[in-house]
Amino acid sequence: MSDALLIVDVQNDFCPGGALAVAEGDAVVPVLNEYIARAQAAGMPIFASRDWHPPVTRHFALYGGPWPVHCVQGTPGAAFHPDLRLPPGTPIATTGDTAEDAGYSMFEGTLDDGRPLADALRERGITRVHVGGLATDYCVRATVLDALHQGFEARVLTDAARGVNVTPGDDQRALDEMAADGARLETLREFPS
Repeated sequence: MSDALLIVDVQNDFCPGGALAVAEGDAVVPVLNEYIARAQAAGMPIFASRDWHPPVTRHFALYGGPWPVHCVQGTPGAAFHPDLRLPPGTPIATTGDTAEDAGYSMFEGTLDDGRPLADALRERGITRVHVGGLATDYCVRATVLDALHQGFEARVLTDAARGVNVTPGDDQRALDEMAADGARLETLREFPS
């Protein structure tokens, strides 16, 4: 069994004060930093994703979508949270970077070298992913479900994820759905294992 740590969309616009802030979104940062440190110590590959929208996209309410303008390419809101300690050279999966692409799942994105995430994971012999970040009920959920559907084992880092909760309880419903689909829920107590 070979593992990788996937860090989903820990960007300024999803943290308090951002354009699409997740309640306590920044609370995931110190927890993720501990996961990163443990992953590095274990020699586990680390990948991160970023929401990277063009100024005009069907994803935004201005153009018929569900969301306020957020994570526009090259803006401060699209930058990673300044306290997130991604190792230098961490491969970044860019999602939502066309006018048509919502980009919820990290598996929809491409890495800097143009490869899909799944291909990069398979090339490294990865069979299990540990997923945390923002938000539990959207991009973390979509990433975990895609990982399972692509044949990877998946674990959700419940202490390093927070939900948007457009409807109260959406985050718990997402966790229940991921678990029902085969994901395991874990915290720092179980990682790495």
